[in-house]
Amino acid sequence: MKLWSILGNSQKLDGGAMFGNAPRAMWSKWAPPDEHNRIDLACRALLAAPLAGKTVLFETGIGAFFEPKLRERYGVVEDRHVLVDSLAQAGFAPADIDVVVLSHLHFDHAGGLLAPWAEGEPARLLFPNAHYLIGREHYERARHPHPRDRASFIAELPDLLEATGRLELVDGEHSQLLGDSVRFHYSHGHTPGLMLAEIVGPETVDGRAHGGVVFCADLIPGRPWVHVPITMGYDRNAELLIDEKRAFLGDKLERNVHLFFTHDPGCALAQVVRDDKGKFGTAHEVAELQARALAA
Repeated sequence: MKLWSILGNSQKLDGGAMFGNAPRAMWSKWAPPDEHNRIDLACRALLAAPLAGKTVLFETGIGAFFEPKLRERYGVVEDRHVLVDSLAQAGFAPADIDVVVLSHLHFDHAGGLLAPWAEGEPARLLFPNAHYLIGREHYERARHPHPRDRASFIAELPDLLEATGRLELVDGEHSQLLGDSVRFHYSHGHTPGLMLAEIVGPETVDGRAHGGVVFCADLIPGRPWVHVPITMGYDRNAELLIDEKRAFLGDKLERNVHLFFTHDPGCALAQVVRDDKGKFGTAHEVAELQARALAA
């Protein structure tokens, strides 16, 4: 099995919103803002092939589905569908994707499922052969959002996914499609039922898998958020997220599971470390993956 980091459309979002109650004097050292107080963010997907005999794409980024006015409002930089270009550079087309795994359905993680915006054209899915995996609890949230996060969802998307007949709602640690090859963890601090996919590693120690890769989604958007107290203003429950993150990082450190970041503009993959004061950090940072073996 090989892994590729697949860049999608990039964003510029308000730094204060991305770092919650952390002061600008602190977060601006990690992510320098522009004149509008916005910071650079990636929307990076992970491609694994063959995984359980399939070509699997973990998330799709924000894509190019927004009309021009909304693209500007949400800080989407490019007007083309960058994910499709990045897939092509890796040697894949949308029709090659067998499974798309979605941590959640916020538009900056699921918008890339859709074809680029065109005047007068309805929304349509871009991956003609893909099955779609989403956590059941989060899918219900997307179907019935709270007023606080309604704008984060694409209203047409659930109906489009169901109409394919290839939607699997996941309830536990494993899915029918991917079996034991991928283990799912769940978090509720950012959004109910956020599903974190771990590609199970090649080693087993005391009956536990070691050496895999986990897609951190919005539990840990990038390296600065590995520091446990740092959360986003977009998180629904910062205290819960901090508790979840502490347990999550401790587990990944113990089992040498590497972190894959979707929103970090400079780092795709990193190893978890912890200093003598107990503070989590990263090491062995990798900017991009190009047909990288899982154990490499």
